[in-house]
Amino acid sequence: MKQVPILVLDFGSQYTQLIARKLRESGVYCEVVPYREDIADIKARKPQGIILSGGPASVYAEDAYKPSEELWDLGLPIMGICYGMQLITQHFGGEVIPANHHEYGKAQLTLKDSKIFEGMTNNEVVWMSHGDKAERLPDSFEVIGTSENSPYAAIANEEKNIYAFQFHPEVHHTVEGTKLLKNFAKYICGCDSTWNMGGFAKEKIAGIKAQVGDKKVLCGVSGGVDSSVVAAMLHEALPNEQLICVFVDQGLLRKDEAQQVQDMFKLLDIPLITIDAKKEFMEALSGVTDPETKRKAIGEKFIEVFDKEAKKHTDVAFLAQGTLYTDVIESVSVKGPSKTIKSHHNVGGLPDWMTFELVEPLREIFKDEVRKLGLELGLPKQMIGRHPFPGPGLAIRVMGVVNEEALRLLRESDAIMQEELKATGYYDKVWQAFTVLLNVQSVGVMGDNRTYDNTVCIRMVESVDGMTATFAHIPHDILEGMSRRIINEIDGINRVVYDISSKPPATIEWE
Repeated sequence: MKQVPILVLDFGSQYTQLIARKLRESGVYCEVVPYREDIADIKARKPQGIILSGGPASVYAEDAYKPSEELWDLGLPIMGICYGMQLITQHFGGEVIPANHHEYGKAQLTLKDSKIFEGMTNNEVVWMSHGDKAERLPDSFEVIGTSENSPYAAIANEEKNIYAFQFHPEVHHTVEGTKLLKNFAKYICGCDSTWNMGGFAKEKIAGIKAQVGDKKVLCGVSGGVDSSVVAAMLHEALPNEQLICVFVDQGLLRKDEAQQVQDMFKLLDIPLITIDAKKEFMEALSGVTDPETKRKAIGEKFIEVFDKEAKKHTDVAFLAQGTLYTDVIESVSVKGPSKTIKSHHNVGGLPDWMTFELVEPLREIFKDEVRKLGLELGLPKQMIGRHPFPGPGLAIRVMGVVNEEALRLLRESDAIMQEELKATGYYDKVWQAFTVLLNVQSVGVMGDNRTYDNTVCIRMVESVDGMTATFAHIPHDILEGMSRRIINEIDGINRVVYDISSKPPATIEWE
């Protein structure tokens, strides 16, 4: 087990992996492990510091999440965030109580002199999200930061190098949060800033070679950024005879996308097997309206198709996927007790009847990091810049039953929207853009005739990693041009609306 400069213990916060991401951006390598990680495994990693994440639980609850008691005796610098702060307060003899009012949103932090605030600005904005609070500090701790509603917004025992914060430095809304985390790593833990994406690529490629050995890998590709980067890593790590890249045309892709995927892999000089499985997937989705049922039906069908293809080859022992950490934390709690948001077709392991082992080199990183990794691997910028596309494809952008007519309306509307977005120079200014078929009919007038046709929603968001997102502020004349073309050029659509919700509370995709 290799040395890990900073180890993050996950107590279930939806933001836990952002802590690791911010530190990696600062050049400090770190890993996320469950709060219940065995103390022997923690020692084996030889961390220079520990960070305790936030979480949804209460420290005073009967079944509160607690780390190994031996953690406190390691003598390492510790940072606690939100729930982590409350754990520290309770463990060292302070008191934590439910707050009269839950505190969510922005606050201004008033700093006191401390080396962990090196180079930071007083009265800077931080992000609060908590229901409990410290009522009385342990005797050995002092206040090093306050806000209007939090007299104990930041506390420390500087002699023991233990720091705790009621706010979340890892989220985008805490303006100098990255600097605070870097200060902890650099000035408190003595870590060097030597980690980078180039080193990560080399490490993962070496890991693939070690994991796969002389066996074969079946790699499912969609043509999206994630699966393309995985395929490129496997191509770099393994000879062609060990790599079997399979593209399943499941009939749920955007307009002309199947051909674009095949052309892309020719450009990369990676052999690609294309399987036409439109009929099988449409049968699996027949009559299905529930979003979770759709996702699971598609995931199961993918596995079946891959298994059928694998049996045509000898010595296939592995299945490679472009799973990202965003998928993981929205699907299952693999690192800690985080809440399930929605299931993803490529998360959660394989069914018992399958004998493949998984190869998932992107499982611990985010979309923006995947793009950087792709550039390190020499992938074309045009490919790396493609907007995210969900594994279940257009099925989760059709509200209700998926059929050929619904897919036609969705494909054509999406193609027009994308054309307009690129023509106006806005494609690279938004993180993701797509249309949704609402399966809602409304009255319209075309010429002198009454219509009763479908409504399409345009969804565009700005984001960094997909964990949070705001709707994109697109000029009205551009939206008007999209709407006019969609209604005029596509029979069956007479109304276009724009989604102005953010994540949270909404998710980016509608299903």
